[in-house]
Amino acid sequence: MFFEYPHLLYLEFILIPLIALYVYRELRNRTPYLTVSDITPYRTGRWSSGIKAACRHIPFILRCIAVAAIIVAIARPRSSESFDRVDTEGIDIVLTLDVSTSMLARDFNPDRIGAAKDIAIEFIASRPSDRIGIAVFAGESFTQSPLTTDRATLINLMKEIETGLIDDGTAIGNGLATAVARLKDSDAKSKVVILLTDGVNNCGEVSPLMAAEIAKTYGVRVYTIGVGALGEAPYPVMTPWGVQLQNMKVEIDENLLKQIAEGTGGKYFRATDNTKLMEIYSEINEMEKTLTSVDSFPVYSELFMRYALIALAALLLEILFRFFIIRRLP
Repeated sequence: MFFEYPHLLYLEFILIPLIALYVYRELRNRTPYLTVSDITPYRTGRWSSGIKAACRHIPFILRCIAVAAIIVAIARPRSSESFDRVDTEGIDIVLTLDVSTSMLARDFNPDRIGAAKDIAIEFIASRPSDRIGIAVFAGESFTQSPLTTDRATLINLMKEIETGLIDDGTAIGNGLATAVARLKDSDAKSKVVILLTDGVNNCGEVSPLMAAEIAKTYGVRVYTIGVGALGEAPYPVMTPWGVQLQNMKVEIDENLLKQIAEGTGGKYFRATDNTKLMEIYSEINEMEKTLTSVDSFPVYSELFMRYALIALAALLLEILFRFFIIRRLP
């Protein structure tokens, strides 16, 4: 057992002056007495020196126990004696999403970026044992979340992704390089990047093929997903009459995405609607399910409740003794 706030245990020293004051008062008034007309009923009971006399100290003892237990409870005692064993697949995955403005096209429901986020969230929820990170890119790239097993945080960060956060453009190489940087020091048996884009690389300091070579060097497998309907897709455009949908040509550099995937041992997919995108994530989910080890980690148990209950029981017993068993006459 250990304490989250061990310095609070010093409050236990408060009991020392309380006990000293109580003993001082007892010594000053050592023999309790009661003036009555006849002491015959008290001769056999020996109130001043018998068990009943000792019982008058019980309420104070119970109060000290309650104070001590409360202090221990607020110091937050915890136990790590129990261990939970889980199966882990030894896989680290970075989801890399294109957040350029072209992802607002409406050939998906509600749009490309909305569909990509919703299906990625389902993918995250389906892999409770893996470490997953999130990287985003447009004209530049950044890490939305480092590798973590905290599913709630990942899902919340995924929901916060939107277009317009960074300069517009499609820097596929920068996005892939950022994802690889999150994985290069990983000791996982399998390292994977799932890169989703709907355009053609048109900016960035790192070329996509150079980023793919770096990924291959570090043993990172890249699955690429080209998102967009065949031919044209409705895209929201601001006009003097408000936002209207206009059909725009869909341009995806499929040859480049295939080279990145094949060069790193991954696979290229083309998603033309929500259903197809969901099937792609499901397929990747099945391909990356090789059990490699069994891991164990301590499960911390909070123990403050037992001390809080001890304090409550002591206070209730004190009330019981003080008002019902050894009542004092005014």
